[in-house]
Amino acid sequence: MDLSSIAVVILNWNGRKLLEGFLPSVTRYSGNAAIYLADNASTDDSVSFVKANFPSVKIIINEVNGGYAKGYNDALKSIEEPYYLLLNSDIEVTENWLSPLLEIIQQQNVGAVQPKIKAFSEKESFEYAGAAGGFIDKDFYPFCRGRIFDNVEKDSGQYDYPMEVFWASGACMLIRRSLFWETGGLDEDFFAHMEEIDLCWRIKKRGYSMQIIPQSVVYHVGGGTLSYASPQKTFLNFRNSLLMITKNYNGWLSGKILRRLVLDGIAGIVFLVKGNPRLTWAVIRAHFAYYSLLGKMLKKREKESFLKFKEIKGVYSGSILWAVHIHGIRKFSDLNYRKLERY
Repeated sequence: MDLSSIAVVILNWNGRKLLEGFLPSVTRYSGNAAIYLADNASTDDSVSFVKANFPSVKIIINEVNGGYAKGYNDALKSIEEPYYLLLNSDIEVTENWLSPLLEIIQQQNVGAVQPKIKAFSEKESFEYAGAAGGFIDKDFYPFCRGRIFDNVEKDSGQYDYPMEVFWASGACMLIRRSLFWETGGLDEDFFAHMEEIDLCWRIKKRGYSMQIIPQSVVYHVGGGTLSYASPQKTFLNFRNSLLMITKNYNGWLSGKILRRLVLDGIAGIVFLVKGNPRLTWAVIRAHFAYYSLLGKMLKKREKESFLKFKEIKGVYSGSILWAVHIHGIRKFSDLNYRKLERY
């Protein structure tokens, strides 16, 4: 398949070791797709290393490190290919990884797609950041097919079928260039984490679908920038979830935020009981940071308010917290599938 319509774009910040380890698979298995290194003002020798060892890779140098969202927005402005493949620098790709993704996204109503994402360190398991496609519950807590919170499943082929999902993982996402800019790109106020869910939500409200294509497989190290137990990651995830809800939820916003305040407070107490006070403090900081950005988010909400697309698939109409902590659900396949039909 001709892959020249795809720009594989790898965002890098001081990632020389990761590029050395994972860029060879990208150049080997990406056919005639264009490969770009989007460097986020690195201070190591990342750029010189790529220039010397991978001359076919095109390099874009951002003036500042504005995080994942701004880094990609800045770099993608100068890329003309009709499809962007956003790829983390700590991902090993496999043979024929791009063709199944391109085939699906060329369908009229598909906005973005992701491959099956497995763990690099334990290749029989799914990986935390994306697994086999992303969902949210009625309170907008994200989870994945193959990973619910910290419960990561082994991959035994149980999810080897394409499916419409709510969000595609920013670790490896193929998206239409035109749609990326039509929706305003990644929200730079997020800095990093959950900005791809926000983007997918905006795309879905315009009538497009998100798809997981398990015939394409990649392996992700994960936690390369921030570990999954990092207070900063916890802060960003809790804050950005609230920002995303404020921008995109069409229902009674005050009631939803109040409910989240209670649920997030319970999460903070659980962190404290488990001996993680730094994570509790991260949740508290997240809420105060959200309130400081509330006015700005409400203005963004106004711009999206005319979009009220009714049937948004990929939302679990129950509570994933209730399913996990009360009913003991650990696997996506054990959820009530009737609650996944539509939002």
